[in-house]
Amino acid sequence: MKPRVTVITLGVENLERSLRFYRDGLGFSTKGIIGKEFEHGAVAFFDLQQGLKLAIWNRKDLAHEAKVLGGKPNPTEFTLGHNVGSIAEVDKVMKEAERAGAFITDPAHETFWGGYSGHFQDPDGHLWEVVWNPDWEISD
Repeated sequence: MKPRVTVITLGVENLERSLRFYRDGLGFSTKGIIGKEFEHGAVAFFDLQQGLKLAIWNRKDLAHEAKVLGGKPNPTEFTLGHNVGSIAEVDKVMKEAERAGAFITDPAHETFWGGYSGHFQDPDGHLWEVVWNPDWEISD
């Protein structure tokens, strides 16, 4: 399999609440919720970078589509890493996330490996890491 991730889908409990968090709080670009006319079809897509989108979809509908039983969410299943170009940008994004309603689980700090990072959870508990890595060059 050639790695080609194009969409990251997050299962959410309340689509409208998550839409407000990502669109209004974090400023992610979206056309809003689409697919309401279909049973299990309501979803919102956000443009991340070229070739990559974030989708939010009701957990129950995602479970229906994938033919799996829904379970209790666990924030340690994965993190979404948001790499930025400076320490100041980590601090800025963390403040922006907190203003948007995120729960800060790990305030921004210097890391043991020489970087700088912090973690927050979105309204559904999905874990994000905002990180500056001195060995990675970030280009827009």
